Amino acid sequence: MAIQFLGKTLKNPMVLASGILGNSKDILERIHENGCGLVTMKSIGPEPRDGHKNPTVIDLGHGMINAVGLPSPGYLNMENEWRDLEKRDFPLIASVYGGSVKEYQMVAEFVSSKNPDFIEINISCPNSEKHGMIFGINPQSSHDVVSAVKKVINVPLIVKLTPQAPDIGDIARTCEDAGADAICAINTVGPGMVIDIEARTPVLAFKKGGLSGPMIKPVAVRCVFDIYKAVDIPIIGLGGITTGEDAIEIMMAGASLVGIGSAVRYRGIDIFQTVADEMEAWLSDHHCSHEDITGAAHKEG
Repeated sequence: MAIQFLGKTLKNPMVLASGILGNSKDILERIHENGCGLVTMKSIGPEPRDGHKNPTVIDLGHGMINAVGLPSPGYLNMENEWRDLEKRDFPLIASVYGGSVKEYQMVAEFVSSKNPDFIEINISCPNSEKHGMIFGINPQSSHDVVSAVKKVINVPLIVKLTPQAPDIGDIARTCEDAGADAICAINTVGPGMVIDIEARTPVLAFKKGGLSGPMIKPVAVRCVFDIYKAVDIPIIGLGGITTGEDAIEIMMAGASLVGIGSAVRYRGIDIFQTVADEMEAWLSDHHCSHEDITGAAHKEG
């Protein structure tokens, strides 16, 4: 199921979401070998950051809640990782974040020099004090950061959006106007909270966190549907995707590629090949192609 995406040929539409399995070449290579068409590094920030104290991730059964807090070694402290990744034979998205337009631009320019295939800017993280969320809910600030980053990088730019935006289609259109080459949606939903009723205290150390997993899939499908109506650039759809049928659904909403994150916990590291095979079987049974189903839910009659 080879597919073209922003000038690159991917072996299938499956994408590893950022923040799931780190930045080492070995693990990212293993994900690719296990059926993932495009892998995303964990988001890289402007300075070393430990993230939040444990507990940071709780499995709720029907999904997860997390407040990891964007841990990062800092963009200037990854020479070993970049040296290894120069030898990769798989397509790579480098994800970056910042607390200001200047920080986004500074980190993205440096990361671009390390020759990832794509750069994703995370303007949508709901579980840190200042990083990302402010940009992703306001059209003007979204435009400012996208246009600033676009000026200093030499690879296609993907913008990751939050479902908390009052009108995510409007934010996506603004990002496209500012130079984005693709949209990634959605990041976690939230913030939410879980309270231990025996201890009478929030379970997460940060108290609140982002929701992911199967319970957020309807939100992701709706967001991708709205974005598809608003823009002409491709969409990476993610949020609760666990099965091939889930992937078909979000593609019908408008996604060209399908991201998987939390479902690695539920179905294992082989999930990428498993979901790709399930998608292929569905397409074969229904005598249609990837192109036939992308955006199919928008077609009348």
